[in-house]
Amino acid sequence: MVDSLYIHIPFCRKKCLYCDFYSIGYQPDLAGRYIDVLCRQIKDWKGRFKTIYIGGGTPTVLAISDWQRLLKVLKSKQAVECEFTVEANPESLTEAQLKVLVAGGLNRISIGLQSLSDEKLKKLGRIHSAGQALEAVAKAKKSGIDNISIDLIFGLWQEKGSDWQKELEKAVKLPVKHISLYSLTYEKGTLLFKAKAAKTINPLDEARVAGMYKYAVSFLNRKGFQQYEISNFSKPGYQCRHNLNYWDNQPYLGLGASAVTYQGGVRKQYLADCGRYIKAVKSGKDSLSWKEKLLPERRAKETAAVKIRTVSGIDFDWFKAKTGFDFLALEADWLKEALAQHLVRYRHKDRRICGLVLTKKGLLFSDSVSSLFL
Repeated sequence: MVDSLYIHIPFCRKKCLYCDFYSIGYQPDLAGRYIDVLCRQIKDWKGRFKTIYIGGGTPTVLAISDWQRLLKVLKSKQAVECEFTVEANPESLTEAQLKVLVAGGLNRISIGLQSLSDEKLKKLGRIHSAGQALEAVAKAKKSGIDNISIDLIFGLWQEKGSDWQKELEKAVKLPVKHISLYSLTYEKGTLLFKAKAAKTINPLDEARVAGMYKYAVSFLNRKGFQQYEISNFSKPGYQCRHNLNYWDNQPYLGLGASAVTYQGGVRKQYLADCGRYIKAVKSGKDSLSWKEKLLPERRAKETAAVKIRTVSGIDFDWFKAKTGFDFLALEADWLKEALAQHLVRYRHKDRRICGLVLTKKGLLFSDSVSSLFL
């Protein structure tokens, strides 16, 4: 049963240097027509959702009238105690907007602060200030939202470890329950990738980035933010249920241009083209970029690849019940090497091997470990 919904809002005021998600400049008329077709799709869905996540792009660039229409149809699709998250940017988050969102069922907000340093924000190409970042958190808290999450980026060129430590000290003093940390990546096709290729910037040494990450893990855990996934930390009871659904490799519905749906072992993605998406929905057709049917073994391997990213790791009994495969037999080819390299370690219960988790070294090379599963 599909009970998690992701909605992609592709509109932004400005494309960030590092962003490789599908986004376009905000156009009020186009956004209004886009919301109309999303409402149509949501109305046609028969079930109810335990988690709803609206991301982007920058969802908070939408007009209040667009939000009111979207929230009206979403209200009827929310299960009891639905976790409802919206991503927000500090420069576009207003008190009037928050009032409408909360009335529509929003109970969790993820604010893309990215940094609490004006110099760093400028380097990242963000259009808000550190002051606006702090104001956005205060507005969210004032609106009655208890479950506030923030995103922070580290590992910029020329960034000092001491500056990163100061940012973290400021972050934990904010009234937030969840913090997501991301090391800066140079994704192909982004402006940042082009700057790197042109050698106008020199990426920070990997060892220094790793040191910043290790410090953050230790610091946040000491401050009551428990790490539950490679990049995610929360106060007890405030883990993101929507993301946990992904890491358990559960089915989900994706709506919007470039959104991905995973249901019944079939994964498909809509075209990253807002205009074509609108036309396709209106005509009753699928505007797909690709579609694939996953064989049972592939589904099992993908389950392992995403689940290993969590701090709890993979429980072998859980894995067998979910996939039908014995983990140790399925992943025997690479497991010996990974253990020898101290990337993973076994968990034991009652003197028997019961699971597998990443080591501290494995956390630093998590993408490599996940790829081994596949």
